[in-house]
Amino acid sequence: MPILSKDFLIAVLCLLCAMITIQSGASIAKQLFPAVGPDGTTAYRLGFSALILCLVFRPWRKLPDNWYPLIVYGLCLGGMNLTFYFAIERIPLGIGVALEFTGPLAVALMSSKRKRDYLWVAFAVAGILLLLPDLGDVDGLDPIGVLLALVAGACWAGYILFGKRSGSSGSGSSTVALGMAIAAVVIVPIGAVSQGAALLNWQLIPLGIAIGLLSSALPYSLEMFALRKMPAQGFSIMMSVEPAIAAVAGFMILGESLTVWQWFAIFMVIIASLGSSMSGQEK
Repeated sequence: MPILSKDFLIAVLCLLCAMITIQSGASIAKQLFPAVGPDGTTAYRLGFSALILCLVFRPWRKLPDNWYPLIVYGLCLGGMNLTFYFAIERIPLGIGVALEFTGPLAVALMSSKRKRDYLWVAFAVAGILLLLPDLGDVDGLDPIGVLLALVAGACWAGYILFGKRSGSSGSGSSTVALGMAIAAVVIVPIGAVSQGAALLNWQLIPLGIAIGLLSSALPYSLEMFALRKMPAQGFSIMMSVEPAIAAVAGFMILGESLTVWQWFAIFMVIIASLGSSMSGQEK
């Protein structure tokens, strides 16, 4: 696919819009944690997202023949959301996204067969190592938060790979709606059992709907459109600026500030992604 083709440029625009909305939504969602916790917030996000997407796209009109990749896609989607919210409860949003980004970065690097990509692996590893917590420093990052962000990254890798398989065999919008419904069926009961009647607070429900729209319904629809227009490697790499977008959103909405070294580590991950992207686009 030509880099400057119309489809490629539209896919890039969709991804940029998706990244901005999803990180803004995550910043807003974090403000709900004191009221309903990360699991309750995830239940809001996935439940309302699934409802919105199913009402809009009516995926039952054309169900897939092969449910396996779609089910795995939905489970990865739910796991990614839940573990990520628990992670950013403990660590800043920008750092959480940078650690989570190890998932799509791994997809990109494993898709490449060039030896020079070991250089980009080194950049990524160095960035991650700089973000790892100093267990002897009481003011350092929470190690459980770091581990949860890495688990979310593994789920993100599965989301990309199985989303590509699911989306290529049917309608992208229906795939997102069904995947979100599968994720909601698994995760919403967890949030409901954990938080109970707190989720029925009518002052919080409008915010939950907004989070579902900003954090999932809109960006995942845009991402699925982009997945259908570019290879999995290209998709992973184009999202390389998301850690920086998350850090800016965390600063502007939540007032989360990062140290110089943490910013440096985030940009090392971004450099690794961009370098792999340029290598992967070479013929």
